[in-house]
Amino acid sequence: MAIQISTPSPLPFPPHVSLALQSNHIYGGDVASLPSFRRRHRSLGLYCQLSEHLTTSQIASPSRTRRIDKSLLSVSETCLESELWAATRLRVRTFYDFKEHTFGIEDHKRYLSEREFEALKERVAGKRKGFRRVACINATLPMSLVLGLSADLCASCKFSHNGEDRVVVGTLDLNQCLSLSDEIIGKKPEGIGADIARAYISNVCVAEELHRNGLGYELIAESKRVAENWGISDLYVHVAVNNEPAKNLYVKTGFTLESDEPAWQARFMDRPRRLLLWTGLPITYEFCSCKCDYLTGRGSADC
Repeated sequence: MAIQISTPSPLPFPPHVSLALQSNHIYGGDVASLPSFRRRHRSLGLYCQLSEHLTTSQIASPSRTRRIDKSLLSVSETCLESELWAATRLRVRTFYDFKEHTFGIEDHKRYLSEREFEALKERVAGKRKGFRRVACINATLPMSLVLGLSADLCASCKFSHNGEDRVVVGTLDLNQCLSLSDEIIGKKPEGIGADIARAYISNVCVAEELHRNGLGYELIAESKRVAENWGISDLYVHVAVNNEPAKNLYVKTGFTLESDEPAWQARFMDRPRRLLLWTGLPITYEFCSCKCDYLTGRGSADC
């Protein structure tokens, strides 16, 4: 559910942001880790509505969707600051519905982007408490290919690397941690070591202009590969209960329902009720008999 804030804003940004639910933009996945999108904006008094998740079965119409050459697509983890910035711009562009042609709108977009950019850099650098590791995984295409589809997407989400201009067209975060803030907590694996073997996918989005090109599947597949390299055995993702396109995506990529959010909690959080989906990865852990939180063969000197 979107929220409307009508109290005076202490920040120098006009009431030009309408965050109505972006049912044709968002594939799903938790967005709680993005500071720009958290409920504390209620206390800041920003003039905005907050988009949590896709809430209907709508998705980009075929007339607005263009097919791409998959051979030019790159999907990988990144630590490159210019690419992290481009991913941040895509997230702000996707999760928010701005009222264009309003005074100061570009300043506000940049404010939101800079907020998330700094938080994303902190998470990826391993400086965020409660997270063992965070990866930003992006789908990118050459700018020459995207320019003919959307000049605005190119202007917002471009970056340069090794002399080539590319555009971030899809992005997500992979979080190695016990839980995400204000979200349902996974149950697997049980006992000591869950913080090593459990991970969550979050902040999943694909550029509206390139829906129905399988980019969501490519992002999920890459997140699984990275998670396996980390030694993750149990992978989770949150999704709104009425987000049919996202649920279909996750089910087709091997996720199953583990639990759902109580109705009272969703009402308290003022958002659509969430489902927690799980999939297992082919990783087996054997912990030391002393339960020292290390894998067998990698324990402490006293094991």
